[in-house]
Amino acid sequence: MERMEVSKQVVQTLNVQRINLRKLNEMEVTKQYQTEISNRFAAVENLRDREYTKYIKENIKTSSKETLSMNKLKQHKPWFDEECLFVFLLAQRKQAKMQWLQDPNHSKLYNPDYVRNEASRHYRNKKKEYMKAKTDDLETNSKITYIRELYRGINDFKKGYQPRT
Repeated sequence: MERMEVSKQVVQTLNVQRINLRKLNEMEVTKQYQTEISNRFAAVENLRDREYTKYIKENIKTSSKETLSMNKLKQHKPWFDEECLFVFLLAQRKQAKMQWLQDPNHSKLYNPDYVRNEASRHYRNKKKEYMKAKTDDLETNSKITYIRELYRGINDFKKGYQPRT
């Protein structure tokens, strides 16, 4: 009996650049975008039909990139900022562990459990601050009636982190 080997699917990283469409809510940006597109299409108007359709997509993409800019990729842990990444906590944890591995009885100063607890406490406090700011933002969205943003924020809370499939 022969068995077929199932090949594992390779996860592809997509370099999808998303345009920040929320900027279209601002009147100045909308007017600038409209003039940009009209100028680009005025230059292409004299081409034949087949050539014209080829340039439509390119013109829209280039004008939107110039005026609207691109969205930033979403971070999985937005509360983990430069302060958390600061070499102090991570390096101190590594140093304490190495010191403890060399001489576990002697090093009370470099107790890895204490250093780990300090780092964890710092990360926990940063996450609490982020969650407090996020709930305050949701509260203001509900008061100002930005319903779409309110429900997006609520869904983020409900679903939590979900890796892309």
